Amino acid sequence: MSYKIRNAVANDMPQVLDLITELAVFEKEPNAVEVTIEQLQKDGFSNKPAFHCFVAEEGKTILGIALVYLRYSTWKGIVLHLEDLIVSQTQRGRGIGTALLDEVVKHGAALGVKRISWEVIDWNEPAIKFYEQKGANVMRDWDVVQLDEQGIKNYLSKLN
Repeated sequence: MSYKIRNAVANDMPQVLDLITELAVFEKEPNAVEVTIEQLQKDGFSNKPAFHCFVAEEGKTILGIALVYLRYSTWKGIVLHLEDLIVSQTQRGRGIGTALLDEVVKHGAALGVKRISWEVIDWNEPAIKFYEQKGANVMRDWDVVQLDEQGIKNYLSKLN
């Protein structure tokens, strides 16, 4: 293993955004990424960071990331949400995903969270198999529900 896992710093965000964009292309949403380098830097490295990010780095190249943040479960209490675990497609099969997930689980345990949760797209069978092999419960009977920015505006317009 010639890569190392470390906490991200603000200067990593250009490469982090590249990986986020690579994931969007993989998930057939190439134009969905709206976040900017500046927004990632502001949101992740301010006095009240909105997320914590781990990076897998080899030399000066970031090969993968795991981006997490705290949530609250009315059933469990404080939980950690894994927003994305991304390994560059050219780097898969090297144990980077496992090393990043290991770091997320250690981080969650250190925080004392009651659960670590995340979503996986239903057609990404390699990822589903990976998570199940790690002992994760893939809950196929739940659907993700979202209101995007336009959906929020539409919703609010109906309140008046």
